[in-house]
Amino acid sequence: MAASPKKSLALDTNLLLDLAEGNDFAHEFKEEFSRRDYSLFVPPTVVAELAFFASLQNAPQHEIARVALEKMGIWKCQPFALSSTQLAISAISIRFATRLMDTALIPETEQNDGKILAQTSLARIPLLVTSDKHLLDIDEDTLLLAFNESDLVPVHPAHPKKLLRALR
Repeated sequence: MAASPKKSLALDTNLLLDLAEGNDFAHEFKEEFSRRDYSLFVPPTVVAELAFFASLQNAPQHEIARVALEKMGIWKCQPFALSSTQLAISAISIRFATRLMDTALIPETEQNDGKILAQTSLARIPLLVTSDKHLLDIDEDTLLLAFNESDLVPVHPAHPKKLLRALR
């Protein structure tokens, strides 16, 4: 299902882990934006990351990732699939992630962050909600330029607390 940019938000892995841990700010965000009829979408790389963490029996985030995967539906967080055309050009997300690493916008260990941004862009969702410091600390102008140079629709990473404050 392709997302509609109107009243749609994409959720990063860290926000789903925050929900699974029971963090109040994450649940307040989810409840308030759901109440306002926002659709909460989960990019394919986020689902893959959660599945990977859940498969690591001895990893600290094993149980939390398992809970996040189990409760996504209850939380009305909908994984989105990329169309066959978007899948055919999914190499864009890898190239975009590489561009972000080459320009030091994200650390080399955070390639999936770049893929998540690109997938969110391909789904035409303007905001990626995250508590990930790597994403939140990216220089906005440099990120916008990277999106423009990659012919992708810009996506803005935003912390859920900041979005809640913007509503007030």
